[in-house]
Amino acid sequence: MTEFGLIDSIARMCETLPANGWEGIGDDCAVLPLGDEALVVSADMLAEGVHFLRHAAAAREIGRKSLAVNLSVVAAMGARPGATVLSLSLPQDAMDGWIEEFMAGYTELSAEHGVALVGGDTTASAAGITVNVTVFGRTPLANIKRRSAAVAGDIVAVAGRLGASGAGLRDILNGECDTPAAHAHMNPEAQIDEGIWLGGRAEVHAMMDVSDGVASDIRHIMERSGVGADIELEKVPADADLRTALCAGEDYKLLLTVAADGFAAVAAGFETRFGRPLYPIGSTTADAGVLRWLRDGRPTAEEFRGFVHY
Repeated sequence: MTEFGLIDSIARMCETLPANGWEGIGDDCAVLPLGDEALVVSADMLAEGVHFLRHAAAAREIGRKSLAVNLSVVAAMGARPGATVLSLSLPQDAMDGWIEEFMAGYTELSAEHGVALVGGDTTASAAGITVNVTVFGRTPLANIKRRSAAVAGDIVAVAGRLGASGAGLRDILNGECDTPAAHAHMNPEAQIDEGIWLGGRAEVHAMMDVSDGVASDIRHIMERSGVGADIELEKVPADADLRTALCAGEDYKLLLTVAADGFAAVAAGFETRFGRPLYPIGSTTADAGVLRWLRDGRPTAEEFRGFVHY
């Protein structure tokens, strides 16, 4: 069973439970409409040996990354993060100095974005550190961006360059922990202001953040929206080799679809506001579930798959 097969199985097991007004499993965050506003909530877990290596990263970096990857999913819904709940499972050798440095990084980034820490839990661990963050955000209900809102003929775009994080993980696994790419891997930057700005644009239809690689994440938009996609390989803004840029993940840049007749205005406004381009990399199609990789406008037999946990 794959990770998303497991999620689908859990969703089916729970589908008879009352929704109580919530929009649940299937997007970056759960959504609770509150009149003209919406509360968004998400939880994410980081496990030692899977998401970070203690010997390769400073505790302060791990603290910042644990928060940043959670702020990113709120931004992907077009919302502003407001508070988090933090739960930690810690072995004895992570107490004292390590946890103090971890919390220093976590609270630094919280302060930078005006996000409160409002609760959590701690427990002992027999082996390894586990960090679980629940994040809460809010936005006008009309600004919520869902994976299910793409329309055939949309422009597919990313809000930043891809591949540095994947290249950095490769460096770390090779024992090179001080390279610029390794730094990028351990210090992701959530595109919060960008997500809020894009959330306010009606031309933007679907949006999510790139955590498992565009090669996986575009498929989530396709599945939820009932569309296909053509991705033009020469247009992918890569800071590493193309396969790493498309497949490695953990770039936490925003992946979005934009109405074709509104893309030029959105891209121009984005560059004026943030000083860097919005990169068009393809388009959605009416061929539901069909993902094609194009070179010079023609389909290629190359295949790209993003990261999967199972």
